Amino acid sequence: MDFYKTALNLHENNVVVDTHLDLAGEIYNRYLAGEKEVIKNRYLDNFKNGGFNVIVSSLYIDDMFLPELGLKTALGQISAIMEDVESCKDEVFLIKNKNDLQRAIKENKIGIMLSFEGLEPIGKDIGLLRVFYELGLRAAGLVWSRRNFVADGCSFNPVEEGQKGGLTKFGVEVVRKMEEMNMLIDVSHLNDEGFWDVVKFTNKPFIASHSCARSIHGRMRNLTDEQIKVIAERNGVIGINAYKNIAGVKEGEDPIKKLADHIEYMVDLVGPRHVGYGFDLCNSYYDSELKFKFEPHNSDSLNSHKDAVLLTEELLKRGMSTEDAKLVIGGNFLRIFNDILQ
Repeated sequence: MDFYKTALNLHENNVVVDTHLDLAGEIYNRYLAGEKEVIKNRYLDNFKNGGFNVIVSSLYIDDMFLPELGLKTALGQISAIMEDVESCKDEVFLIKNKNDLQRAIKENKIGIMLSFEGLEPIGKDIGLLRVFYELGLRAAGLVWSRRNFVADGCSFNPVEEGQKGGLTKFGVEVVRKMEEMNMLIDVSHLNDEGFWDVVKFTNKPFIASHSCARSIHGRMRNLTDEQIKVIAERNGVIGINAYKNIAGVKEGEDPIKKLADHIEYMVDLVGPRHVGYGFDLCNSYYDSELKFKFEPHNSDSLNSHKDAVLLTEELLKRGMSTEDAKLVIGGNFLRIFNDILQ
């Protein structure tokens, strides 16, 4: 079998999804610097060459804007990505409902779904969830790796801190409201205490949009076997993170093989219906952010979305069937989106 040709064919003829990209934040940063048509000039060709139908764009708010400018910055990011999408509207559009999702697939176009990466923009005003829903937000990572009014995030590395907490009283109200509104709950970046609170206080499937297996790389940003099993029991999906420090890619190690290790481990643990792609490619975002402007960026295991085909090729080489590969590259998240979107 020509594994690369088979992988390319899978990407060209099936739904392909990436559930985490800091696209809105990058566009906002570049617009502030005077750049326009960011998707068209920096992403579109790679999206198409990778066969992607759906990209989930997070609203990530940097620490420097919090707390006072969190809401303003989030609205600025939404405005920027709306304008940028409009500039290439023949090929890209925002997904807000099931019809939009089906359009992306049938017309072989790229649909962008908006999600929070941390609910800092709503502060402790649960009414703002409805406002952001009307603006197109259909999912929410409850936290980034810090504390907010909803819960505690997990640190990337061990830090000195006081006692950790799970979901706050407000956080419990939020997850229940999100389920009522059919907003998808995302537990990536949430600490272990908060994770188990989500399990306790919710009923519907939830996702980890960009996390890896802690048994492969033992850091708190990744999921334990027990957490992976619970997500699967809820019929949820985990998007494999391609950020080298989260995947645990060592100097000189093949990053594609490392990502495949995580996927293979999870598939062996819970089956192929609960794993997908949530790459969290950050190099281009870092290049857009002033505080990182003059630092080298080598955080991504994939050079671009086009290289997702290489990961699928590696999975096929390891014996994954084409039917299971269809699920991993996008079919699993498509199932979740079809369930959650109205």
